[in-house]
Amino acid sequence: MIDIKDITYSYPGQKVPVFDQFSLSIAGNSIYGLLGKNGTGKSTLLSLIAGLLRPKQGTITVDGMSSMERSSALLRDVFIVSEEFDLPAMSLSSYVQLLAPFYPRFSHELLSRCLTAFELPSDMQLHQLSMGQKKKVQMSIALAAGTRLLLMDEPTNGLDIPSKSQFRKVVAETMSAPLSSSASDAVERTILISTHQVHDVEQLLDHILIISERALLLDTSVADLTDRFVFEVRPSGQLDDTIIYAEPSLQGNIVMAHREEGDAETQVNLELLFNAVTKGLL
Repeated sequence: MIDIKDITYSYPGQKVPVFDQFSLSIAGNSIYGLLGKNGTGKSTLLSLIAGLLRPKQGTITVDGMSSMERSSALLRDVFIVSEEFDLPAMSLSSYVQLLAPFYPRFSHELLSRCLTAFELPSDMQLHQLSMGQKKKVQMSIALAAGTRLLLMDEPTNGLDIPSKSQFRKVVAETMSAPLSSSASDAVERTILISTHQVHDVEQLLDHILIISERALLLDTSVADLTDRFVFEVRPSGQLDDTIIYAEPSLQGNIVMAHREEGDAETQVNLELLFNAVTKGLL
């Protein structure tokens, strides 16, 4: 769905490029997690994919369409939720009335379901909301837009603990569900989430991307990770050569280890995985 080939990008006045001959391919109908340290270009990459920035060299295509051209056919199928944004001083209904015509598959029914899940009223004034409430409104609109590509930058920043749980539930339920009760087919969509709050999203992800300064360190599916590795707590006396990376905890050591025959499948611990990858252990 997304094909990034040999892109180079730097901000004006910046000597060292954010990306230098960077390439990446992203398939459709999955939820991707984009991880990296501060300054590695996660937000920049989302903006490049959305066509908000243009690479100095290389190409980015979404479903065969160049992101740089920002054609109407592309823009109606891409929605980006930035980490920092504001909403206009108007009612939600007026905002939706302005926005919905740009997205042919916009679902008012799905918007209502998302708002209900987030425990938000439908008659709100946007400028009177807290930052966390604004983020939930924007995510609800993004999901209701029905685009095949949804880009989210730090979506759980500013959300309290119950809201983070609501976010996971809403995304999981809308990922493959029909846009309305009358729709015969669900829209195949790809969600790319850039985040530092890895534990907020690790249960949602199908695929993990980890980038460093101008390099792709990891590009693999969660299914492949759970097939090859285990993430668990082990007593200090049970550390052996199967362990790739370990961190001490009150219960013992939290470890990422090679999965051996007979080992039960475990959930991926993204923090352990990230630290192992960025330390060059994987």
